[in-house]
Amino acid sequence: MRRAVSMVLTALLAFSLAACGNETGGKTETAATTGQGQTVKLGLTQFVEHPALDAIHKGILDGLKDAGYEEGKNLEVDSQNAHGDMNNTVSIAQKYAGDKKDIVVAIATSSAQAAAKAIADKPVIFSSVTDPISAQLVGSLEKPDKNVTGTSDKVSMEQQLKLVKTFLPELKKLGVIYTTSEINSEVQVKELEDAAKKEGVGIVKAGISQLSEVQLAAQSLASKADAIIIPIDNTVVSSFEAVLGAAEANKIPVFASDTDTVKRGAVATYGIDYYQIGKQTGNMAARILKGQSVADTPVEISKQADLYINETAAAKFGLTITEALKQQAKEIIK
Repeated sequence: MRRAVSMVLTALLAFSLAACGNETGGKTETAATTGQGQTVKLGLTQFVEHPALDAIHKGILDGLKDAGYEEGKNLEVDSQNAHGDMNNTVSIAQKYAGDKKDIVVAIATSSAQAAAKAIADKPVIFSSVTDPISAQLVGSLEKPDKNVTGTSDKVSMEQQLKLVKTFLPELKKLGVIYTTSEINSEVQVKELEDAAKKEGVGIVKAGISQLSEVQLAAQSLASKADAIIIPIDNTVVSSFEAVLGAAEANKIPVFASDTDTVKRGAVATYGIDYYQIGKQTGNMAARILKGQSVADTPVEISKQADLYINETAAAKFGLTITEALKQQAKEIIK
């Protein structure tokens, strides 16, 4: 009898330790950690459609494929686009929580914030979040303290300002259009203002709250600024053609903070490769699916920003591309 009781107690103790093991070490449960050979259910949420974020989306899936997770084989992908609507980001995140996705990857700050708020028991990996700390996604870049980590697309606004001044040495006033509700945009504008004080340049701000206001904001800057710069702001970038139209009508050059907007008609930027940051995010997601703790997965920031110049746009605005800039440029778009 005593032996039987002892065996039961031993079994109960082993079960308890196994259960506790699923809650320690900063790990969240995924299909990969609960059983090999299962199909991983991925929720892939994107704030809005534009070339930079679309490139990230492709890069994420390619990064996962490189690591052995391929859609249609062992990866089930549920892709959702919020179309720039904050309410949609919340609905998508709640759907993923209800569907018990194994992992959620969120492209852009608003989608990441919604996912992090709705999902606490599964890994949430963000991509293209300019300032994850200000966005309250992580408390530390080096040691994420929740179930959230990812990659950042932060670039130096001081470097961008100096680039604008290379094209316009007599620059006095620089206009900036940004979404007031996007924390990443506010952070960039603050950094731009700080850099401008050192350079003796005035910053003229045009804040928007929704997509329909972009064109009016661009028109308002046309008579007030010598040039316009667009930060990494998904709402403004998705309506870049409205900015460009107003700028061209008033002969005011437009500069960007991402490479794809330069391809669409901005003069130049120091930017990162968004497809590559997507692959970086996909690789990170794969490591976590294979058992790496989120807490042991630091936020990764792209270390290199390359110079991209649109030769046609520069000529259209009457700007000269110096030989030094040509030598430095990773790509000159014609």
